[in-house]
Amino acid sequence: MTVDSVDSLLNAVQACKDKALLFIGEGSNTVFVEDFDGIVIQNQLKGIQISEDDERYFLSVASGENWHDLVCLCMEKGIYGFENLALIPGTVGACPIQNIGAYGVEIEKFIHSVEFFDTHSEMMGYFNHKECEFAYRESRFKQSPGKRIITMVNFVLPKAHVLVTDYGPLAQLIQNGHVSPKDVFNKVIEVRQSKLPDPATLGNAGSFFKNPTLGIPEFLSLQSKFADIPHYNVPDNRVKVPAAWLIDQLGYKGKTIGDIGCHEHQALVLVNHASRSNGGKGEDLLALARQIKGAVENEFGIILENEVRLIGANGLVNL
Repeated sequence: MTVDSVDSLLNAVQACKDKALLFIGEGSNTVFVEDFDGIVIQNQLKGIQISEDDERYFLSVASGENWHDLVCLCMEKGIYGFENLALIPGTVGACPIQNIGAYGVEIEKFIHSVEFFDTHSEMMGYFNHKECEFAYRESRFKQSPGKRIITMVNFVLPKAHVLVTDYGPLAQLIQNGHVSPKDVFNKVIEVRQSKLPDPATLGNAGSFFKNPTLGIPEFLSLQSKFADIPHYNVPDNRVKVPAAWLIDQLGYKGKTIGDIGCHEHQALVLVNHASRSNGGKGEDLLALARQIKGAVENEFGIILENEVRLIGANGLVNL
């Protein structure tokens, strides 16, 4: 079932009151490990409104718009800020739920407010930035899945934009002299295409696990045992450690259970080698993910959390 307006969304929710509902955008961050015992509603809400004053751009974007298409539109119009988040799959409505981020930028930096449909009260609602309760790959929407269906995201982007180029491969751009937002945009796309498998040719949902953040004492203890562990300082006196590095140290690249495997070049991505047989099984995906999670905890004392949303017959499935 698809919805393309707030009215059609209300009608769909009312028509399916006696069934479990699952609302998705493009499904790029969702894996069905079982057949869902309910109704799946796909978001087709469209529309982009742009205005400005002397200092800022204001964007009101319907939740069913494609995220990367929005980034490209902004680049064409000289509206900068989203360039570090290029080529992230999914819809605009998914970005506040997950608080998407890449290369030193998280989307909450630009979110002014979020409009949504409350499936319990069957009324429209509104959260300002603070009420969204953003955290690393986290938000208030993610904490209560299915209760609030995002319909519109309102962004504010300053015209006096400061590029973020101190994270990973973007730091190389500075060596070439002047760096433009277009340079960052192109570099991010280049890196993502080189590191991450294309889901159109090899089934995957992107980064499967979140990068864990540690308190400073916890990190220093870990660093005393693994001196070469890569890390990045993040707010609140915490340190981010790449989950891919942790998994890679344990030799999981290329390892498979059934048709589900850890990608041979990017340990953070679990892939479905469906073309090799009749397709991967949800139970194999859960088995491999749980095996990786357990191995990382045993070796490093770190509990990984899945970034991909796992759906079973009755809804969310926990590792």
